[in-house]
Amino acid sequence: MYRVGEKEVQAVRQALLSGKIFRYGLGGECSRFEKRFAKYLGVKHVHMTASGTNSLTAALVGLGIGPGDEVVVPACTFMATPVSVVAAGAIPIIVDIDDSITLDPKALEKSIGPRTKAVIPVHMWGLACNMDAIMKVARKHKLLVLEDACQGVGGAYKRRMLGSIGHAGGFSFNYYKNMTSGEGGAFVTNDDRVVRRGSCMIDCCRFYWDGRDPVLEPFMSNGARASEIEGAIMNAQLDRLPAMIRRTQSQKKRILRETADTGLTPIRANSPDDECGSHVMWTLPTAEKADRFCELAGGTVAGKTGRHVYTEWDPIFQHQGAHHAALNPYLLKENKGCRMTYTKDMCARSLDILNRTVMLATHPDYKYKDVTAIIRKVTAAARQALS
Repeated sequence: MYRVGEKEVQAVRQALLSGKIFRYGLGGECSRFEKRFAKYLGVKHVHMTASGTNSLTAALVGLGIGPGDEVVVPACTFMATPVSVVAAGAIPIIVDIDDSITLDPKALEKSIGPRTKAVIPVHMWGLACNMDAIMKVARKHKLLVLEDACQGVGGAYKRRMLGSIGHAGGFSFNYYKNMTSGEGGAFVTNDDRVVRRGSCMIDCCRFYWDGRDPVLEPFMSNGARASEIEGAIMNAQLDRLPAMIRRTQSQKKRILRETADTGLTPIRANSPDDECGSHVMWTLPTAEKADRFCELAGGTVAGKTGRHVYTEWDPIFQHQGAHHAALNPYLLKENKGCRMTYTKDMCARSLDILNRTVMLATHPDYKYKDVTAIIRKVTAAARQALS
């Protein structure tokens, strides 16, 4: 969490005292945030949800993904990314990242099979994927692209906001994200049909509140609505976001600039001037040196972040896709021809990269002296770890 304060307290207070805390018909905070966030991103539609996982699942269903389809996901992402694929009834295909710690476009193209219908590039730890290369592959093979921008809120790729480049995007407003309402999320798209179908995933009774849709017949789904309380908080958070991102971007650039002569190798950035700047990352020669660096400088080895590494996705490896076998996508006859064999060494190249990559977080509340202290610590740690 970056900043939550009196602004959010007053927004929630106002929403509560208004007596209008149901988003349909009575309130307006969710709708106001959706309009404002759409303008900020440069997209046509934003629909708030209860979580980032809900957002990704709703977007996949909105795109028409379901049983019989394969969806490519990177080996480094929070487990919610492949879980959303399974929740839509499809099968995730896990492929390598490259030295940018994001989806490798070459690995994506090599992974495409006759049932591959979509890809989810993940802007992991605020790092922008190589969207030009990914969109080129997608166009060539007629793949749908859902950007997972859950950890990339406020970042951009070559001046285009993350989440706005593919056919749809998914965001999380979880406690750990760049702006937060504790939990929550949103999916975004420029496609009218995608938002209609996706919205039905979020609220199967939406037609009661907004009127029946003459184009789309409603279908049953679990509820994942956002409340007006979340909407109120997110409107306050959106006011804060641009300045916070500018601060983290500035801090990251300073840290990289002032540690350039330490022998550390920064990870390759796909859009260095536009990414979130929430993490500074270097790739070291060996896993042992990476461990040593983190002992001295603090920070984290990327390969030791639990559910962000594909080897830790237990339900995926165990094919436990639902609470009942009859609903488990891994057992559906429609998915019989999909590839669903996963091994712990299937993305060994990714594991090698992640286990040699270290990261330190920035924060918009860091003062100049705080960043100076980080730079000194990194410089000293590099001297010892690389010797």
